[in-house]
Amino acid sequence: MKILNLYAGIGGNRKAWANADVTAVEYNPDIAAVYAELYPQDTVIIADAHSFLLEHFDAYDFIWSSPPCQSHSSMRQNLAVRFRGTPPEYPDMKLYQEIIFLKYNFRGLWCVENVLPYYEPLIPPTATLQRHLFWSNFAITPLETPKDKLRSAQIDDLQAHTGIDLSKYQLPNKRQILRNCVYPALGAHILKCATARRNTETRQQMGLLFA
Repeated sequence: MKILNLYAGIGGNRKAWANADVTAVEYNPDIAAVYAELYPQDTVIIADAHSFLLEHFDAYDFIWSSPPCQSHSSMRQNLAVRFRGTPPEYPDMKLYQEIIFLKYNFRGLWCVENVLPYYEPLIPPTATLQRHLFWSNFAITPLETPKDKLRSAQIDDLQAHTGIDLSKYQLPNKRQILRNCVYPALGAHILKCATARRNTETRQQMGLLFA
């Protein structure tokens, strides 16, 4: 299965994908360099993920996208904007553009991830797991995950949570980079659900072939 991992960051969602053929797209070259060192078997591309999706979507079997979440974040709006004087901003509509684009144009399996927003989601999600919403074209089953306290967690706690050690890297705002990670077991669960859907479709196709 050829996988496209968009807005890859340091690859929290990808960490538990064993033996995967992954192309990762990350805009920040410093973060992309960390990803490349953590996952040397992957192809890492420094580019705008939103544009890359439009140009290359049909070359993959499974697409994972995690568009920027800050402008949708309930915590940012309800804490920073309301009580700390942070300027409000427009929600980044790339999130919904990609959901609609994948739904109507991509023949493979896809999943778009984002945070719990401060508003009612404009498109109902397929699933809500941990602190994430997921939109997909396959069923996502429930998953028990450790209760996290990421709002107050510091770097050491976040590194233990994700299993990713950034101590040797010179990166600004490591805490935010780690907070942006999807819990690795959750990323593995999503891929497992997608693989189950793909295997079901393959069996159905084989049944029709030999019927």
